[in-house]
Amino acid sequence: MNANVSRMPNRTYPTRHTKIAAAAGVAALTAGALWFTDQAPYPYAQRRLLDIQLPFLTKTDLDSMLQSRAGERILELGPGTGLQALHVAPQLGPNGRLDIVDIQQEMLDHVMTQARRGGISTIHPHRADARELPFEDHSFDAVYVVTALGEIPEPERVLSAATRVLRPGGRLVVGEFFDRHWISFGRLHRMADQNGLHFTARRGPSLAYMARFRPCGRTATRG
Repeated sequence: MNANVSRMPNRTYPTRHTKIAAAAGVAALTAGALWFTDQAPYPYAQRRLLDIQLPFLTKTDLDSMLQSRAGERILELGPGTGLQALHVAPQLGPNGRLDIVDIQQEMLDHVMTQARRGGISTIHPHRADARELPFEDHSFDAVYVVTALGEIPEPERVLSAATRVLRPGGRLVVGEFFDRHWISFGRLHRMADQNGLHFTARRGPSLAYMARFRPCGRTATRG
């Protein structure tokens, strides 16, 4: 090679391990912020933190686990500011329906304001205790709760209530992220077993994961 021809500088491209390390770093920083600010229930005054899409609990992760489809009726527990609700509701189409349950009226009002602005009319709010859901048995095709299960006293009662309202073949998706109210996957699995739910899938590491369960003894149409 001609000595007068300068070589192109070496470029370093991110590897899979680099991306995982970066995601873990973001997760650690986010967890640190949530650890010192997290309360139960999460105060409306700090709602902006709820708009952060957490590593391993992204909308894409939720889509993969929830597998929502047009015409279904789905329930979200603890919707916060609507990060997931405003994403899931349009997937259900005009004949589908997303019910949301929260103990704080301010959170429900916030979600509905955003839904109206986005032209979404299929979200139905309910101010209620997730341990005592105000719905008939077998009302929903799916139930999901993202980073809220640990904030509710007696989470095993929440799982029991969710199981009751699921239809045959229904699915329950739980997303957890490390904070003061984090529920480990091992604990979640034990509570699920105690409430007649069997584990079918999981995404993410131990500190930030999504897991899917189905009621035992019912005919399942999907994995």
